[in-house]
Amino acid sequence: MRHHRALWALAIVLSIALLLAPALWNGFPLLQYDTGGYLSPWYDGRLHINRSVPYGLLLVLGQRPDFWPVLIVQSLLTVWVLALTLRAHGFGGRPLLLFGAVTVLSIVTTLPWLTAVMLTDIFSGLAVLALYLLLLRDEALSKRECIGLFVFVAASAATHSATIAVLSGLVVVAAFVCIFDRTRVPLRRLVRGIAAMMLGALMAMTANALVARRLTWTPGGYALSFGRMLEDGIVKKYLDDHCPDASLRLCRYKAQLPNRADAFFWEEELFQKLGGFDGMHDEMRRIALESLADYPVLQLKSAIGETAKQFTMVETGAGVVKWVMDSYYSIKNHAPAALPAMDASRQHRTGIDFTAINQLQVPLAYLAMVLLPVMIWFGLRRDGYSDLGELAAVTTLALFGNAAVFGIFATAHNRYGARMVWLAPLVVMLVLIRAYERRRFKVEIPGLPHQQGHARL
Repeated sequence: MRHHRALWALAIVLSIALLLAPALWNGFPLLQYDTGGYLSPWYDGRLHINRSVPYGLLLVLGQRPDFWPVLIVQSLLTVWVLALTLRAHGFGGRPLLLFGAVTVLSIVTTLPWLTAVMLTDIFSGLAVLALYLLLLRDEALSKRECIGLFVFVAASAATHSATIAVLSGLVVVAAFVCIFDRTRVPLRRLVRGIAAMMLGALMAMTANALVARRLTWTPGGYALSFGRMLEDGIVKKYLDDHCPDASLRLCRYKAQLPNRADAFFWEEELFQKLGGFDGMHDEMRRIALESLADYPVLQLKSAIGETAKQFTMVETGAGVVKWVMDSYYSIKNHAPAALPAMDASRQHRTGIDFTAINQLQVPLAYLAMVLLPVMIWFGLRRDGYSDLGELAAVTTLALFGNAAVFGIFATAHNRYGARMVWLAPLVVMLVLIRAYERRRFKVEIPGLPHQQGHARL
């Protein structure tokens, strides 16, 4: 027993080290364009566009020493959810298998680059796995673990509007399954999923109230939709059709509008000249809403095109560049104790080249996504794979939902794809492990594998 516990401890420590490896190599937690926007609201006393206050509070609480506690929490939660997922599929009680799975995912997927960066993205994929366990595999969990996963799903939902949107979509699908097959999704599980979404929304609004002094949702939805319409030419068409109009300040600048949302919001001076997100909120809201009514066919084509594009954009390292000035500025002003380590980091001194990483990981991500329907077929047609077929189906729905959310409400971006795509290689890996063990030991594993009790980590 003592030897087994020591082996678990070693596996967990080594797994966490692997998930921290990019940051350890960098000499400091990785920063992204948006990191500063999560840290600043608590100090600025105002909400930032599409920046979660709950995650910002994690950064505030974990800033000493040098934000390492934040990454340790992210890595430990990742190991915990992966360990529960392995156990739910009959691979529990095997610490070396857990370490091996983390090792493979750390090489062939973007996972360690999500755990090693100060950003909400790691919680998107983990929350999908946690919700899946609560809705479809809770018989493999103890009561305490179910409570922990429930709180984790709610907290993850609070970290980003897109995350709660994807999770809510999965709960809606679960509701339809519950109507037709309560043996698969019992009502008690569905109620738990709905309650987690409600708690997540309450967490987000309560945290926002700590900053804004009022209950409100995280701002930014109209700006992101405006960005999509700008890139697809809908904003230009709207201005061509409605200008001159004294109430539209963009009329006088329509010839100067770039065709990229990032250029308009972050790279050129026009947007700031017009008042930035606060000053342009009402006008962007008006154009976004009226364009929906004026050009429904164009909007549909735009949303479908961006959704399809989002499926292909899964590169690691988006926005993890040398010049993340807003994040540098935020740390300098709000967490100055971390400034020396940040200045000495590889990212700050020379930048990080993700070319080789993406040459390996992107093709493997595409292959895994293509194989997901095969994994679903295995679950439907082959004995012993029904549980993994369900995981493949949930992963497929999550990937589609993630692409649709950003395709409809924002613009396609590698960051948005990478946050979720590592789930596909995880599913393929589990199917391969199952196939290998069935072949080696010649054992029949039923659709829901025999659980090895509630083995603790």
